[in-house]
Amino acid sequence: MKIEIIEASIQDTEIIADFQIKMAWETESYHLNKETVLKGVDAIFKNKDLGQYYIAQIEGKAVASLLITYEWSDWRNSRINWIQSVYVESSFRRKGVFSKFYNYIKAQAIQNKQIGGIRLYVDKTNIPAQKTYTNMGMNGNHYQLFEWMKESN
Repeated sequence: MKIEIIEASIQDTEIIADFQIKMAWETESYHLNKETVLKGVDAIFKNKDLGQYYIAQIEGKAVASLLITYEWSDWRNSRINWIQSVYVESSFRRKGVFSKFYNYIKAQAIQNKQIGGIRLYVDKTNIPAQKTYTNMGMNGNHYQLFEWMKESN
């Protein structure tokens, strides 16, 4: 099974939105408004400063997506790439799709001196994902995430 990672384009908006809706339900039993999600995904394609989506394909079929957003680090004088909105179709999980994504993103960071590292957050109850990230060489030793979020539209 050959997994190919590509930069997503605006033509991928619908599949990415569908993946995000599935992820919200699977991970948090949360129903997302499709119109809002479509607009949110579209915003990334219309403003590259917000981030970049990637698609994992197998035999030309999108089986996963991932979003990179950016944080400026004054401590490192470099950009930190945040991995967000990762979704892998259930039948393709535990088959190396996330590893392929991660290695692709990490290789970009290694090659680009303006990227100081990679971060992600994970729901504290998502133990399988935490194990995957640990196996990839990431650690959760430094920070705990706190947030305040408005209710979505």
